Amino acid sequence: MKKLAVCLMLSLASVGASAKDWKVIRFGVDASYAPFESKAADGKLVGFDVDLGNAICEKLKAKCVWVENDFDGMIPALKAKKFDGILSSLSVTEKRAEQIAFSDKMFNAPVRMVAKKGSNLQPTAESLKSKRIGVEQGTTQETYAKAYWEPKGVNVVPYQNQSLVLADLSSGRLDAALQDAVQADIGFLKTPQGRDFAFAGPELKDPKTLGTGTAIGLRKEDSDLRQQVNKALAEIHKDGTFDRLAKKYFSFDIYN
Repeated sequence: MKKLAVCLMLSLASVGASAKDWKVIRFGVDASYAPFESKAADGKLVGFDVDLGNAICEKLKAKCVWVENDFDGMIPALKAKKFDGILSSLSVTEKRAEQIAFSDKMFNAPVRMVAKKGSNLQPTAESLKSKRIGVEQGTTQETYAKAYWEPKGVNVVPYQNQSLVLADLSSGRLDAALQDAVQADIGFLKTPQGRDFAFAGPELKDPKTLGTGTAIGLRKEDSDLRQQVNKALAEIHKDGTFDRLAKKYFSFDIYN
């Protein structure tokens, strides 16, 4: 019995030690959301989220491994241990918090609708009745549109990734698209592909469906990783790394 107890104690000690040994951190990312995450011409992952993740790993003296995944499968893949954290402009919502834990806030994520210039469309169910509105599957924008617009006759069309949404918007197969405002502005409206489009109506706000800013999604049992990530985030803000990285992509305060 004594031998069994000693073995059990040693086993538990080993588990505890390994749980805090994060020499490699795997981040899940959907690379269709420039300027936060996308692929360069050489196939390399680039973007603000990628830079932040690499900075976090540097602070923790860990190796960053990036795992591409469709956004609508991020939480199941995290729980299945395909990767250790979701670092892909993930908005914090109560529904998601039932399944996973979140790091401290990464940055804000305003939501706006984009439509053809001169369309006079507004982000309301009345204005969009019978129209086709594109959203990325698994996003808070899809949740919002299906909760408030679809029951009132709006055709909400989910896509596997944001690139497909914007392609169909550009070709006229969609009347509008709902997405992160920063992504829409920098990744679409300020590119040749989006020259005939503009924001339609004001920013949408609904904490229940759209959340309260973005964070890194983590498994609830990995409380040690959450503490380490939060410590790294605090250091990144304190030493100016966050602001330096943000200025590469944004001309405004992405955090406040």
